[in-house]
Amino acid sequence: MNNKIETDVLILGSGIAGGTAALQLAESGIQVMLVTRATDPHESNTFYAQGGIIYEGDGDSADLLEKDLLRAGAGHGHPEAVKILAEEGPALVRKILVDKIDVPFERTDTGELVVIREAAHAKSRILHAADITGRAISISLVEQLQRHPNITLLTDHTAIDLLTSTHHSQNRLAIYELPSCVGAYLLNQKTKEVMTCLAKKTVLATGGLGQIYLRTTNPFGSRGDGLAMAYRAGARAINCEFVQFHPTTFHHQNAPHFLISEAVRGEGARLVHADGEPFMQHYNEEWRDLAPRDVVARSIHQEMVKQDVTNVYLDLQSYIPTAKIKNHFPNINQRCQQYGIDITQDLVPVVPGAHYFCGGVWVDGWGRTTVQNLYALGEVSCTGVHGANRLGSASLLEGLVWGDRAARDISANLSEASIRHADDIPPWQNTGLEQVDLVLVWQDMRSIQHIMWNYVGLVRTTTRLRRATRELRHLQIEIEEFYRKTQLTDGLLGLRNAVQASIIVANAAWTNKTSIGCHYRKS
Repeated sequence: MNNKIETDVLILGSGIAGGTAALQLAESGIQVMLVTRATDPHESNTFYAQGGIIYEGDGDSADLLEKDLLRAGAGHGHPEAVKILAEEGPALVRKILVDKIDVPFERTDTGELVVIREAAHAKSRILHAADITGRAISISLVEQLQRHPNITLLTDHTAIDLLTSTHHSQNRLAIYELPSCVGAYLLNQKTKEVMTCLAKKTVLATGGLGQIYLRTTNPFGSRGDGLAMAYRAGARAINCEFVQFHPTTFHHQNAPHFLISEAVRGEGARLVHADGEPFMQHYNEEWRDLAPRDVVARSIHQEMVKQDVTNVYLDLQSYIPTAKIKNHFPNINQRCQQYGIDITQDLVPVVPGAHYFCGGVWVDGWGRTTVQNLYALGEVSCTGVHGANRLGSASLLEGLVWGDRAARDISANLSEASIRHADDIPPWQNTGLEQVDLVLVWQDMRSIQHIMWNYVGLVRTTTRLRRATRELRHLQIEIEEFYRKTQLTDGLLGLRNAVQASIIVANAAWTNKTSIGCHYRKS
């Protein structure tokens, strides 16, 4: 069974980027269909962001922020995009997050917003809501989205593919036109029905791809869905070798690799070995434990190899007062205690984990991709703000800024837009008859994760990348055949996207022979 619906704007993803765009569009009177593959619309990369969001501090300026962003990005950041973020970001934090949706950021007794300093920032300029900043933003934002009359929120729906006139129109002469996105095929996970959703403008805000790696801070849905769909639709992708590994994810037998926020080191915690001896001064004398993330992550990796250990440790108790630990990091403390670690008394075992995708679908200053009427926002996109390595707490701000800018651009141009070849877009053709074998999905996904972790991880070599590309392409052939003959599920769609996203990252890493930022080529 197939349904066809039309909307002004289709947005895939309910994090800060997609949510901001949806809210701003809805308030200008535009009808928005907001879709998430999750059952709970809060479930997004935004929800799991512990750290904070860049604001502004005493003596701060857009120029100072620009310099920090460009330095952290290893000089590879796009100056125009960096300027947009630095000049527009702090005001939008105040206008949207503080004044409009009332995010409960930490304040002083007199009601002033508290700003702290994080790694590679020259000033204290980061807003926090304890150690659950992303969750606080997500809760406030989704509450606004759910009650707005111009927003239809669809949960438990997975995008299968983007619809383009050149790929899907039954009018064969459409092939001579420039690619134009007209919506997406959406799988209802509960009923298994496929909906054809046609839209004048489509926005990808699907988050990152950390789940293609064995160890990651990202939630389950971060499989590279948006990147893979955009690639199949013909959109340009850039900087895809730049996958940032967070230096400190919790490492414990049978525990998920959840994030231990950079703010912990910002408050004074040190990276140490089991004997409590710090080591970052040997790798970066100036910044030490607050060096850029790629430096810290590789330093940890090198120490683990030298010492032949499975992890290093974070020492909070020797450097941060107990009361401050409990007050500033209650969520981290609670999660660690579930596995017998008291962060006010014990060393916390940590390892690096895939954390943030600095590359993605190329977009301009308004979030527009190379495919007409298709926008990309947040982690799935590449604005150039992050260059070769992301500055801490810049990701939430980028999602906010480009969510607002895309909404403004769509609002200004929607009246001239149309759904090209709408009558020529066919319903979904279901060719899959076999029941999905969950064991095969699980095994193929684990194969992808091991290949990416071992061959396209923190340290890359020609030999490893060659093997990764060969093995991933073989897997893709098997998975594509599996996809064609099997009934659709969210997991199967995610697997198909994961192998495509992995190939994109591996190819980019192969092409770039020069170590820069979070892309490190040993040979």
